[in-house]
Amino acid sequence: MHQWMGDNLHTPHIVVDTSTDGVSVPAEHIKDGKIILNISESAAHNLKLANNAVSFRARFSGVPFDVWVPMQSVLGIYARETGQGMIFSQDADATEHVEPPELQTEIEETRSRPHLRIVK
Repeated sequence: MHQWMGDNLHTPHIVVDTSTDGVSVPAEHIKDGKIILNISESAAHNLKLANNAVSFRARFSGVPFDVWVPMQSVLGIYARETGQGMIFSQDADATEHVEPPELQTEIEETRSRPHLRIVK
C-alpha cells in the first residue's frame, strides 16, 4: 500500500494506537490515544517497513524524533489526498478495505470513468 500510494503521488499516513507497548512517538502529538503519522519518503527519513515494526526519523514541530511503531499498533493506512486506504483488524491474518464513512459519499459523487489505459 505504501509503495502504491507513493507511485501514484499520494501521501501515505498511518493511524497508530499509542496504548500498545513499545510505541515510541512524541507524546505531545497524541490525541485520544492515537497518532497519525505521515510516512511519505519526504517526511519519514530512513523509513523501514518490516514485518514487526515501522521505524523512521521525522521532525515534529521542528524537533527530530526517532519513531518506532510495532506493527500490531498500526490501525490503518490511508492516502491523505483521497482518504482511501485500509483499516486493519486486530487479527493478524485479516485485513479489510474500508473507506471512512464520511468520505464514501463524497468520493462516489466525484468518481468518473476509470483512468487506466492499456499500454503495449
